[in-house]
Amino acid sequence: MDQQKIGNFLRELRREKGITQENLAEEMNVSNRTVSRWETGNNMPDLSVLVELADFYDVDIRELIDGERKSESMDKEIKESMLKAADYSNEKQKLLIKKLHFFAWIGVISFVVFLVLELTGKADSGITEDIATFCLGVSFGMLMVAVIYTSICIHKINAVKMKLFNRD
Repeated sequence: MDQQKIGNFLRELRREKGITQENLAEEMNVSNRTVSRWETGNNMPDLSVLVELADFYDVDIRELIDGERKSESMDKEIKESMLKAADYSNEKQKLLIKKLHFFAWIGVISFVVFLVLELTGKADSGITEDIATFCLGVSFGMLMVAVIYTSICIHKINAVKMKLFNRD
């Protein structure tokens, strides 16, 4: 997949439609900078945005992915598949964010408990020392879990996107 070619094609489609990057950004609910990055080939639109762009420009999703026009029009079945994949990807991202918030709150609360015990001087002996150590470990553990979980989920989401883009 040639991002530069796709970017040039997106710029060409926008110009054919006679709109500015700002107009397109408003239409797609993104920033002007995001549109600029698409058109320079620095970034690619999300899957759901690609489907919206295909509809907006009235081109086949495969044309956007290939960065050039094809003679056939967009097949309804392919469009529905892409929309389902985009919905799946968005749902996975929402679930990821919920889980990350959960991990973050556990980490923050345990770190606050550690700080309170440490600052009041109660973390120096007995059971409170064990509690403080446990809370510090939990907060560090939640940070590690969030990083690992994020890496795994992002890899899975990208794998799904790659399968869709490489499908003929």
